Amino acid sequence: MAEVITMPRLSDTMTEGKVAKWHKKVGDQVKEGDILAEIETDKAVQDFESEINGTLLYVGVEEGAAAAVDSVLAIIGNEGEDISGLTGGAAAPAAGGSEEKKSEEESKTENNATSVEQTTAEVPAGVEIITMPRLSDTMTEGKVAKWHKNVGDTVKEGDLLAEIETDKAVQDFESEFNGVLLKQGVEEGGAAPVDSVLAIIGPEGTDISAVGAPKVAAQTSEKPAEQKPEAKTEEKAAAAVSSSSSDRVAISPLAKKMAQDKGVDINSVNGSGENGRIVKKDIENYQPSAQAQAQPSISTPAAAQVALSFVQGEDTETPNSQVRNIIAKRLAESKFSAPHYYLMVEINMDKAIEARKEINSLPDTKISFNDMIIKATAVALRKHPQVNSSWAADKIIHRGNINVGVAVAIPDGLVVPVLKNTDQMNYTQISAAVKDMASRAKSKGLKANEMEGSTFSISNLGMFGIETFTSIINQPNSAILSVGAIIEKPIVKDGQIVVGNIMKLSLACDHRVVDGATGAQFLQTLKTYLESPLTLLL
Repeated sequence: MAEVITMPRLSDTMTEGKVAKWHKKVGDQVKEGDILAEIETDKAVQDFESEINGTLLYVGVEEGAAAAVDSVLAIIGNEGEDISGLTGGAAAPAAGGSEEKKSEEESKTENNATSVEQTTAEVPAGVEIITMPRLSDTMTEGKVAKWHKNVGDTVKEGDLLAEIETDKAVQDFESEFNGVLLKQGVEEGGAAPVDSVLAIIGPEGTDISAVGAPKVAAQTSEKPAEQKPEAKTEEKAAAAVSSSSSDRVAISPLAKKMAQDKGVDINSVNGSGENGRIVKKDIENYQPSAQAQAQPSISTPAAAQVALSFVQGEDTETPNSQVRNIIAKRLAESKFSAPHYYLMVEINMDKAIEARKEINSLPDTKISFNDMIIKATAVALRKHPQVNSSWAADKIIHRGNINVGVAVAIPDGLVVPVLKNTDQMNYTQISAAVKDMASRAKSKGLKANEMEGSTFSISNLGMFGIETFTSIINQPNSAILSVGAIIEKPIVKDGQIVVGNIMKLSLACDHRVVDGATGAQFLQTLKTYLESPLTLLL
């Protein structure tokens, strides 16, 4: 029997999706796990794979057209099956509506091209104009961190064209076309608005002089001589990004989400899809090997800022990155819109130190105090759901999942990668995830979806010897935990002064959501878990 496939909701803010590319045509055989189409959401372009076997009988949205979430995207069934009863109500939107939307999209593209290029020249046959993509919901412009193809290079569909720096992260941008790179619309290091010309691809030797816009030049300082050391730093950063993105894993969005939920390391999974791509059934059938449990070592945390040279009596300037601009905007909004208050408590970490030694004595196991704090926090949030909530003007949203964001210092400022369903993860999974994300964060290798969806955040400066500090809430969270260093101090125990290992925690709360008593009870539970680690097993 034929199955109707509807336009999926691929992000929490998505209301409609655009079919960027169909990978199957009407009449093609479709297997479970095959890529059916590429869907462009309000955040990114994602592969959409089939979950059923059969023949593609009907396409409800033409390539390049958009349709509302839950509208008919396709119909899959047996070859020759009558689907007239299923397409009756959907035929009009699929044909007429798609054509109208397609013409609207073409009109917008033409208008964009006119405004950016200031020309009405027709695009030569076979030439494709690539525009700056919108890679996150808050992105208004993108910066080309690195070009992977130069003018004159041959480009194939799926080749890495460039690395685009958004307001959240640096993301790989792949070509959807075959041809030769005829023009770069934005120089490496330069920025341009979303939908402006990024590149032009077409047949070799095609004259595009009347089509392309002038390159958007990279930002330069007023003093060229002072810019040279910074340029070297940028080159090193770009090299680090390049090396980090060379290890990309081909995996479907559904399989990736399942892997995150189950705490599966996708690097250890063998894909059974096209070209070794990991699909849903690979995660469902995955069995971890003993070797997969081994954890890599982690280096000493890097400095939060890029090292700058000091010249007596000479002022220098560093242009703000997209990341730092958005950090400044978000923190200012949080500080002045959410009424912060702070709760502080001291934790005796003696038993936690003993527990960590015992855990790390196990083969192929190495966890940090930070991993223990993350785990204890996630379990405490399960008992205090009000702290795991968000303010939404006329209501409070109580989050169904516990997703802990872990603040990581990077040269441009701060990012907060998110551990999804943290309360369901064990120490080993938390340790592996934190090390992986922290490493990729420092080389700008995190994807936008890895920094979205947090319900609570943790900032740890203990490794720098900081005893106590307060943090600004990472909205839409309603609280953030600040973790200090473990310090040996004299304490009173059983009427005697002894040496104890003390750690100070500070909880910043949004008073609109978390009342003082609620925040205090949460800290009390967290204190119990850290001072008596065995209670986490109860």
